[in-house]
Amino acid sequence: QVQLVESGGGLVQPGGSLRLSCAPSGRTVTGLAMGWFRQPPGKEREFVAAISRSGGTTDYVDSVKGRFTISRDSAKNTVYLHMNSLKPEDTAVYSCAASNVIWESGITVMRNYNIWGQGTQVTVSS
Repeated sequence: QVQLVESGGGLVQPGGSLRLSCAPSGRTVTGLAMGWFRQPPGKEREFVAAISRSGGTTDYVDSVKGRFTISRDSAKNTVYLHMNSLKPEDTAVYSCAASNVIWESGITVMRNYNIWGQGTQVTVSS
């Protein structure tokens, strides 16, 4: 069974950067659509960024466009979420998710993901 191992969360000042990592065990990233979702305190979980199984399609929620980048390294079998110019409103538990069902479309839809990581806390505060 595929498991997702996340790392990279922490406390950062506004304007700072963090990089989250997600590595699927037992499956290559090139065989999965991968996404990042977040749940701010007291709010619902929301889509942040995703990359399709081919790697040819990426998508982002409007609030992070131009600041966050999702990428994958096949050699390291890892997907990354590079977060720059962080804001206090980016504070949330960030979860990595994977899907062996979808290919290019539907990568922003939470219910399309069937494998989830444990989540990592990102806190943006001075």
